[in-house]
Amino acid sequence: MSVQNARAKSWAALLDKKHRDRAGRFIVEGIHLVQEALRCGAEIEAVVYDGERGLPAELDRETALAEQHDLLVSASQAVMAKCTGTDSPPPVFAVVIKPVVNEEALFREQSLVVVLDGVRDPGNAGTIIRSADAVGADAVVLGRGCVDLYNPKTVRSTMGSLFHLPVIEADLSKLLPQAKERGIRLAATSLQSAVSCFDCDWTGPTWLVLGSESDGISADVLALADQSVIIPIRGQAESLNVAMAGTVILYEALRQRERAGK
Repeated sequence: MSVQNARAKSWAALLDKKHRDRAGRFIVEGIHLVQEALRCGAEIEAVVYDGERGLPAELDRETALAEQHDLLVSASQAVMAKCTGTDSPPPVFAVVIKPVVNEEALFREQSLVVVLDGVRDPGNAGTIIRSADAVGADAVVLGRGCVDLYNPKTVRSTMGSLFHLPVIEADLSKLLPQAKERGIRLAATSLQSAVSCFDCDWTGPTWLVLGSESDGISADVLALADQSVIIPIRGQAESLNVAMAGTVILYEALRQRERAGK
């Protein structure tokens, strides 16, 4: 397949958000992410590999891939580079159809959900999704102003966790009041809070709200919170970045829940 191929052009267009939104598809790059997409049953349109290097052996052994050989597409290195936007293209990428996520996943009994408000850095957003996956959280919500979930950098930084738990893009002004109506407590991080995250009760149904790296949580969202918390700083660091802060609190929630047998 050459760069002039119509399918190759449509895949390369997915590097742009407006085309991802229009097509309802996104790109996952590299052996590990393609493996995770296949293992987790993601709806895949094509698995594209570098024809010169051949299909990676790791993927050839995947049962899911073996059953779907009609998805395989051999492409030139030029196509691999054009569709992934990198000078050193990966040996394989997949074109994945965006999942339709049922918001009811957010309201499970004793739910632990991470809510992001204006988190624009793809590395931080991806790391938070990965941490939420690691502690067994129920879902992650990206509010308006957050980086696009399907930005290639965000997808890469999730290290496959994107396929392990529901990740939902939503309007927080509508979703958070719904959560409160269902008895879910909203706990927001704030540098102005006097309550340590270690003194907060995370054992009940709780959504952790995290704000942007530079601006924190917006005033409208913070006003909806039932409680604000802070991570104690004993050294001279002013604060932790949002991904690190979220990870610390999520593991405190996990510790409390395991101790409580929940």
